[in-house]
Amino acid sequence: MQPKIMMKKKSVSASKASLVLFLCQMISALDVPLDLSQPPTITQQSPKDYIVDPRENIVIQCEAKGKPPPSFSWTRNGTHFDIDKDAQVTMKPNSGTLVINIMNGGKAEAYEGVYQCTARNERGAAISNNIVIRPSRSPLWTKERLEPNHVREGDSLVLHCRPPVGLPPPIIFWMDNAFQRLPQSERVSQGLNGDLYFSNVQPEDTREDYICYARFNHTQTIQQKQPISVKVFSMDSLNDTIAANLSDTDIYGAKPVTERQPVLLTPTGSTSTKVELRGNVLLLECIAAGLPTPVIRWIKEGGELPANRTFFENFKKTLKIIDVSEADSGNYKCIARNMLGSAHHVISVTVKAAPYWITAPRNLVLSPGEDGTLICRANGNPKPNISWLANGVPIAIAPEDPSRKVDGDTIIFSHVQERSSAVYQCNASNEYGYLLANAFVNVLAEPPRILTTTNKLYQVIADSPALLDCAYFGSPKPEIEWFKGVKGSILRGNEYIFHDNGTLEIPVAQKDSTGTYTCVARNELGKIQNEVHLEVKDPTMIIKQPEYKVIQRYGQVSFECIIKHDSTLLPTVIWLKDNDALPDDERFLVGKDNLTIMNVTDKDDGTYTCIVNTTLDSVSASAVLTVVARPNPPFDLELTGQLERSVELSWIPGDENNSPITNFVIEYEDGLHEPGVWHYQTEVPGTQTTVQLKLSPYVNYSFRVIAVNEIGRSQPSEPSEQYLTKSANPDENPSNVQGIGSEPDNLVITWESLKGFQSNGPGLQYKVSWRQKDVDDEWTSVIVANVSKYIVSGTPTFVPYEIKVQALNDLGYAPEPSEVIGHSGEDLPMVAPGNVQVHVINSTLAKVHWDPVPLKTVRGHLQGYKVYYWKVQSLSRRSRRHVEKKILTFRGNKTFGMLPGLEPYSSYKLNVRVVNGKGEGPASPDKVFKTPEGVPSSPSFLKITNPTLDSLTLEWGSPTHPNGILISYILKFQPINNTHELGPLVEIRIPANESSMILKNLNYSTRYKFYFNAQTSVGSGSQITEEAVTIMDEAMASRQVDIATQGWFIGLMCAVALLILILLIVCFIRRNKGGKYPVKEKEDAHADPEIQPMKEDDGTFGEYSDAEDHKPLKKGSRTPSDRTVKKEDSDDSLVDYGEGVNGQFNEDGSFIGQYSGKKEKEPAEGNESSEAPSPVNAMNSFV
Repeated sequence: MQPKIMMKKKSVSASKASLVLFLCQMISALDVPLDLSQPPTITQQSPKDYIVDPRENIVIQCEAKGKPPPSFSWTRNGTHFDIDKDAQVTMKPNSGTLVINIMNGGKAEAYEGVYQCTARNERGAAISNNIVIRPSRSPLWTKERLEPNHVREGDSLVLHCRPPVGLPPPIIFWMDNAFQRLPQSERVSQGLNGDLYFSNVQPEDTREDYICYARFNHTQTIQQKQPISVKVFSMDSLNDTIAANLSDTDIYGAKPVTERQPVLLTPTGSTSTKVELRGNVLLLECIAAGLPTPVIRWIKEGGELPANRTFFENFKKTLKIIDVSEADSGNYKCIARNMLGSAHHVISVTVKAAPYWITAPRNLVLSPGEDGTLICRANGNPKPNISWLANGVPIAIAPEDPSRKVDGDTIIFSHVQERSSAVYQCNASNEYGYLLANAFVNVLAEPPRILTTTNKLYQVIADSPALLDCAYFGSPKPEIEWFKGVKGSILRGNEYIFHDNGTLEIPVAQKDSTGTYTCVARNELGKIQNEVHLEVKDPTMIIKQPEYKVIQRYGQVSFECIIKHDSTLLPTVIWLKDNDALPDDERFLVGKDNLTIMNVTDKDDGTYTCIVNTTLDSVSASAVLTVVARPNPPFDLELTGQLERSVELSWIPGDENNSPITNFVIEYEDGLHEPGVWHYQTEVPGTQTTVQLKLSPYVNYSFRVIAVNEIGRSQPSEPSEQYLTKSANPDENPSNVQGIGSEPDNLVITWESLKGFQSNGPGLQYKVSWRQKDVDDEWTSVIVANVSKYIVSGTPTFVPYEIKVQALNDLGYAPEPSEVIGHSGEDLPMVAPGNVQVHVINSTLAKVHWDPVPLKTVRGHLQGYKVYYWKVQSLSRRSRRHVEKKILTFRGNKTFGMLPGLEPYSSYKLNVRVVNGKGEGPASPDKVFKTPEGVPSSPSFLKITNPTLDSLTLEWGSPTHPNGILISYILKFQPINNTHELGPLVEIRIPANESSMILKNLNYSTRYKFYFNAQTSVGSGSQITEEAVTIMDEAMASRQVDIATQGWFIGLMCAVALLILILLIVCFIRRNKGGKYPVKEKEDAHADPEIQPMKEDDGTFGEYSDAEDHKPLKKGSRTPSDRTVKKEDSDDSLVDYGEGVNGQFNEDGSFIGQYSGKKEKEPAEGNESSEAPSPVNAMNSFV
């Protein structure tokens, strides 16, 4: 499905301007203003052929303009009509329109005739057409006696209407007594003359109320003909009637309805003629009799039927060509055809023409002494005669005028004077009609005048035409010039078009075309000018158009319509659906720039158009919404071609809901065996609506069809009619036949029963047969029903049997079944495997071997061997525990296997047993084997306690699984600095009987990482790791933290205090009053020396920095001689590694201490101040 997106644009200004231009050209630039003298001009008159309602007043129109206002007079049938002498006739004031009073006693028939109006003033006389007045007539049908029509079935029939002659002719239609139109078809139809034609009658045409009606529109009356009766006799009923009365006759005997080749009922003969006038509608008709009903076809001999103007009506019995011209003349052939032959008729069409204008005379406005011409040219078939009148009088007898000369269809005027003003009439006529035109010659001397409004504003859209009006009048005819701007130059060139009516056209207006334009009109009597203004606006555009959408039923869809427009124009946006207003439904939500449809339904499918209107232009864009859904279910299922084993199913697809149907699924129901259960039968492509279905005997079939498209599956169709197939022998035997004994002395025969529709008939049973294989026995058989198992008792243990199961029903047996091999019941094996051997591969893996048992002793299907093994004791601990046996199964006839997952240095036992379907045989004698030593598991724990300055105590537990005899423990350790870098690794071997040790000669305040594992003669086991920290010397920490106790610091502070005191005294003496001294700035400039950086080479620590700058003590750094540690460094170390028992921790395990990052110390209170807030105590209690 291809997307449909359309966009249209039109300019309102352009269309208006085109209309203005059209009107200007129609009325000419030299229309005389009504304030100037001018001859009469007829402005309104009644039609030439005027049919009036005889019950209403007759109004004959005649309106004219002129200066001075014209007077009016009438002629009737060529003579003067004195309206003053007829009280029923009046003339409207200031008008020539006649009103004939019929409603107050007048008779319309008395006023039939040909009327002509004359409008006259001092400058001439204009006349109207000849107006033929005729009252409409709707006469009654003449009384007639209508005989019933008795017609033989298959014959043709024409029921004549023959309506009364009315004016205008009536409209004919056929109805019954209930005022219902009689149905028409290719067989029965109404002709152009109103008759009802039957190509062949059928028994259903029998009725007594064929009524022809004639409707007269002018009088709004309907006349009714007497009902016509038609009785159709079928040949069978006619033969029965005659046979009852004339038993020996065979006049009608064995004569069926006779098929007949076509014969034309109308028109008659082989040829006819038809004359039609140019511009009218040509109607040609052919109605034929015949059985079967003929089909009509039309051709034009020697040419083609005109495209776009040809239509077929009345079931192609009528050929209609509109707006005919002389080129449509020729021979038209209708051909009526059925299977027995054809008939044809040729209609020769001639197109004539009433007169029509080529150049109608136009009014002339001349100034004294000017020349001019009146031209009157017309055509027709036959060619019309041209005659001239002057002021309503034939020009030959009209007063002479030396300034005029008649030359056929032209009057030439030379050096006219004011007395030359007159109205001339041109009459063009032939046998089919006439044309009459008035054209005046008005001699005036007038200076120019501009009729367009001053300072008129024109607004157009860019890139569209702009037409600026300058309607003018003057005599002689003025010359027109255009200027842009007040002092602009005259406009010339290809970018402008100057029309004769004074209009200036700018074919493609641009933004720079905006401005003031001046129109100047001048002739020899004067000059005048007028200004108009042009504004060029930006076009309105849809910059985001609605797009083609496909949506599922009940979904939501949105169309966008984003616009751009000139800022001075106010747009309005309208949404249409299928070129009509949106449904009045709350599901349609119109936003600023979109349309949203909620809960979409099938009826929302269509074309949506966004229309944007301004006062100057209009743009639109459309997009198609396709609503898709699962298809509707198929219907009208029909079964045909029923055979014993097949049937043809056909159906009509339901609506595909805009998503093509991909396939149809056919299901069936077996009403005999499984009523209400539907089964899959087959499926066919979506283009197929019939299928040949294979059937089974003895099934009461019903079928249903499901349509499938991309959206999903339809609801199932209504079931088809039921079809019960005949019974037959079964086609197939039970499947999955098996023979397996449940006991050592029986054979259980099982099978899958046939489904109901597989039985092929009533009385389904099974013949079960068996015999021992490889023994010369006869088949033993039994017939069973309604079961799928039979048990044969008294069989030897585990011997092979040949088995077969055959289906049968009341009509016979199924084909011979194939044989299967089964076995009688199994018993437990009799013998244990022998020669069991174990080969130990490593401490956790062993391989076991055994000899197979003889197959005869298995007494069943050999399934494999089972190895039972269990650990007796661990050789390293000599302790027994609960014995947990493990089992490994080795399928088939395998005679060895691997035993994984053994524990090292242990004693095991195992035995082997053979397995069949019944169970396990006896166990082989237990076999003992031992696994060698392996590497031990990791020590059960490692705990580090009692940290001192240079020692740590280590305690550990032996491995949970020593896997051998432990010979030693291996301890490895290495220091870790504050950047988590590891130092050199030290290894110590510890005797196996030890469980603790004190590790000495360690560095103080150092973190160590320990690696600990056990070792057997095989190798080292897995290790465990721990970390611990040695503590620091409290004296050294105190000296480092409490710097105020240092002598050099005390001396420095005394010197500073003395200096400050001297300065204060000097200031006091000089000022004789107290003053302020910026001590704070000096204090800021000389920070506490305790927190100043100290040189590394003198053994002191650097200043504490925050976490981003802090670097822990590197390996090899020198420590202070008094072995104290600065508080800040100590704190930081504890935050990283602290695990002391005296420390406090949050719930999440984080340390809570008085760690501080301040650079100004709190006031000290002796040595307590250096110890209380420090976590050193926590390190002293480290375990």
